[in-house]
Amino acid sequence: MRIKITSVFVEDQEKALQFYTEVLGFEKKMDMPAGDFKWLTVVSPEEPDGVQLLLEPNDNDAAKTYQQAIYEQGIPMTSFVVDDIASEYERLKEHGVKFSVEPTEAGPVTFAIFDDTCGNFIQISEAR
Repeated sequence: MRIKITSVFVEDQEKALQFYTEVLGFEKKMDMPAGDFKWLTVVSPEEPDGVQLLLEPNDNDAAKTYQQAIYEQGIPMTSFVVDDIASEYERLKEHGVKFSVEPTEAGPVTFAIFDDTCGNFIQISEAR
């Protein structure tokens, strides 16, 4: 068993695509019509055949409630690994990304949490 696709709920798929590609640096992998929305995924350019992140519309009351509740509690929707968190933190800040938690050491990892502008907090971490 392997993970091939995971998802984050987003308020606006096009806005999310712009943020996840232009700011975070992911690449669009799939973009297919799916009813009123799209099956829209991005991947890391470092692993173009790796795990895809589905930018899933939160057009459902349960999804909106869940997304809003964990956002209000400051809980990240997902976590990404980076090689150099200090450099990534500075790069993202230069792109206007707002961090709720600056790089913080916690045992064998350093992590930071930012707002993806699409209704989620996202964590980045670097293992030491």
